[in-house]
Amino acid sequence: MTTFFPGRRQLLTAALALCAVAGAHAQGDWPRGQTVRIVVPFTAGSGTDIVARLMAEKLGPALGTSVIIDNKPGAGGTLGAAQVAKAPADGYTLLIHSAGHLVNPSIYPNLSYDTLKDFAGVTPLASLPNVLVTSPNKFVDEKDLVAQVKAKPGSFNYGSAGNGSATHMNAEVFRLAAGLQAQHVPFRGTPEAMTEVMGGRIDWFFAPMVSALPLIKDGRLKALAVGTDKRSAVMPQIPTTVEAGVPGSEYLFWVGLFAPAKTPKPVVDRLQAEVAKIMVAPDLKDRLDKLGAEPFTMPSAQFDKFLVDETAKAQQVVKAAGIKVD
Repeated sequence: MTTFFPGRRQLLTAALALCAVAGAHAQGDWPRGQTVRIVVPFTAGSGTDIVARLMAEKLGPALGTSVIIDNKPGAGGTLGAAQVAKAPADGYTLLIHSAGHLVNPSIYPNLSYDTLKDFAGVTPLASLPNVLVTSPNKFVDEKDLVAQVKAKPGSFNYGSAGNGSATHMNAEVFRLAAGLQAQHVPFRGTPEAMTEVMGGRIDWFFAPMVSALPLIKDGRLKALAVGTDKRSAVMPQIPTTVEAGVPGSEYLFWVGLFAPAKTPKPVVDRLQAEVAKIMVAPDLKDRLDKLGAEPFTMPSAQFDKFLVDETAKAQQVVKAAGIKVD
């Protein structure tokens, strides 16, 4: 009897063939009718949550399965992110987070996950202008806000949807650029912060336009400026913070889709392709337009590089503002 021992070339060829089969299997079978759970680490009604739900409504039919949103708010979005980082990398547990995701490593030194290493960036979904809002009779305009706060350093406060959240970062970029001294008050989420602003207990808040727009239209919140580098198409009469007199105060607030780091590439690629189509579909784009949000997608590899660059920028703001978590 002759025993055959395969050589290195045969073993390598077999291994490559198995990898190809496994990749095709992962792409062909997923999601196999199983429910895909998307964790949103903020409260329902937040800007991130609204965009997530609009996208998820279309993603389910595109994948031929159920897609659910699971809100897990707390600790600046780190509680929900930690759950996804530890979840099986099989495409059935995903994360939709905001720009604040990249801030957390700088302010939470004992995170149980690595923001860059433990997640695969699938694609950003949308950019959302934050709007500087106050109670209706608090300030005349942005210049009045700046003047009053400078006249009484430390006597005013500003809210956020949590330490390190995109709403917090926008507020800090504005505060630093304007040279203001005021007290930061973090909340569990955007709805809670807006409630306190409407009641006059919080002096100002950089709210996601998608969340604040109905309250602005109803007269319960007053919009002073938008935090982006250009005016919002949905409220073109409202100036940017730069136009209103604070150079260097612009901030990009985005929402993005992530998967656990070792999620098979075919699954990540399919997610990216489906979501990219969904976000520019005429009906969804129309809904985003009415909320003041804009589709913002890119290939996964490009998104990963974007995340590295934006993390560096976030670290600079955290250091300059002295942001800490007690």
